[in-house]
Amino acid sequence: MENIYIEGSEVYFTPEVRFNAETGICEIGGESYLEETYAFYDPLYKWLKEYIATNKPLIFNIRLRYMNTSSSKCVLVMLKILKNYLEQAANVKVTWFVDADDDDMKEEVEDILRETGMPIDIIVE
Repeated sequence: MENIYIEGSEVYFTPEVRFNAETGICEIGGESYLEETYAFYDPLYKWLKEYIATNKPLIFNIRLRYMNTSSSKCVLVMLKILKNYLEQAANVKVTWFVDADDDDMKEEVEDILRETGMPIDIIVE
């Protein structure tokens, strides 16, 4: 299984992505409001599903400063994949880092938490 590294782009509005198959640490951060949202996130879904088949622990860190509606829906899909993995008694930890001054993102994360039922540690920085 290969790692995924995608450099974030302010030109294409894509987030930085680092999914490490050896450590099980997955990180996504920056801003996400790209045109072809599904095409960007689909390989991430596939990677997560392949990683889950290994039955190893997974740490998922989110550092998104902004995401549009379609990106938010894609993040929801990833969190639902992780929730299913957690329900299989897997070791999964999700942490969402939020800027202390960003009330909108704090509210968005709380909405996502309620919608997915996924335990998410919210760290205000």
